[in-house]
Amino acid sequence: MSEQKKKKKQGWKDSPVIDWEEAMQQCGDDEEFLLELLEDLREETDQQVTRMEESIKDKDESFVPIVRAAHVIKGAASNLMCEQLRFTAMLLENGSQEAVNKGGDKKDKALLESVQKKLNGLKEAVANYHEKLEEIL
Repeated sequence: MSEQKKKKKQGWKDSPVIDWEEAMQQCGDDEEFLLELLEDLREETDQQVTRMEESIKDKDESFVPIVRAAHVIKGAASNLMCEQLRFTAMLLENGSQEAVNKGGDKKDKALLESVQKKLNGLKEAVANYHEKLEEIL
């Protein structure tokens, strides 16, 4: 992997947790509505992360549930301009889909470790998101 790609993957931490101005535009400058949607995103994200953690523990299951859960987070985060969540969910979705495409399952240690690492990145972005919401609310 090139240095530029490595830097870009790690650069998500420098991205805004929420691009407030863009998110407000998405919501027609209705701050109350935006705050409601951000709360909903927090709940949805927490549920999806729990599903992914449970799926990781189930060694007989494929990576498909992780692909789906990461996709849900990615889409919702994209709509609300939550770049850290979007980017880390995208990395997890892509990595999990790659594992599926290789025909791998969770018994393959290398694939499992790679997906777990990406899930840990998403969990870090989720923690940042929670912190940001506490500042806003």
